[in-house]
Amino acid sequence: MFRSVRHMIYDLIEWRSQILSGTLPQDELKELKKKVTAKIDYGNRILDLDLVVRDEDGNILDPEQTSTISLFRAHEIASKQVEERLQEEKSQKQNIDINRQAKFAATPSFALFVNLKNVVCKIGEDAEVLMSLYDPLESKFISENYLVRWSSCGLPKDIDRLHNLRAVFTDLGSKDLKREKISFVCQIVRVGRMELRDNNTRKLTSGLRRPFGVAGNLCA
Repeated sequence: MFRSVRHMIYDLIEWRSQILSGTLPQDELKELKKKVTAKIDYGNRILDLDLVVRDEDGNILDPEQTSTISLFRAHEIASKQVEERLQEEKSQKQNIDINRQAKFAATPSFALFVNLKNVVCKIGEDAEVLMSLYDPLESKFISENYLVRWSSCGLPKDIDRLHNLRAVFTDLGSKDLKREKISFVCQIVRVGRMELRDNNTRKLTSGLRRPFGVAGNLCA
């Protein structure tokens, strides 16, 4: 609902700028005003707000100067137009869903290949780098973590894997393809002292895991 209203507001802002520019011919200006009023009425309908009754030019009818029968007929026409628009939107969405389902059926599963080149993050101690896939709409991770242990020197702990840090997220099926958004999330966990500035040898601790940073990128 929020995304739909946001798109409509963006359209109204753009159309308002065109109207105020004063560069449109009269026929285009008239058509644009009809589009604006139709968009407003449609937005009011999906938000369950009151329906505004208008004349053919899109102007709001004055109940003090319009008969009750005329208001009723205008209200019927406006309601019919909005309902037709809703049915059209619903039909388009159903067609898109059918096409997507056919595509998903033809592609039962897929995989995501990740090649870690470097970790540019000044930590000062050893760290663990965890990479996973995340669904931001459902607020949950949809894959296991790919773990890389990173040393304080800025290199992998397992030096033999230098330039060979690769992983494949497999078994991502139709259910995952249907997700509206999938993010690739990288978490960094510092492994070492309780406090980085702790120089007191008596209180010095080691091997403690502390969250240090996180980054994400939308991949679908």
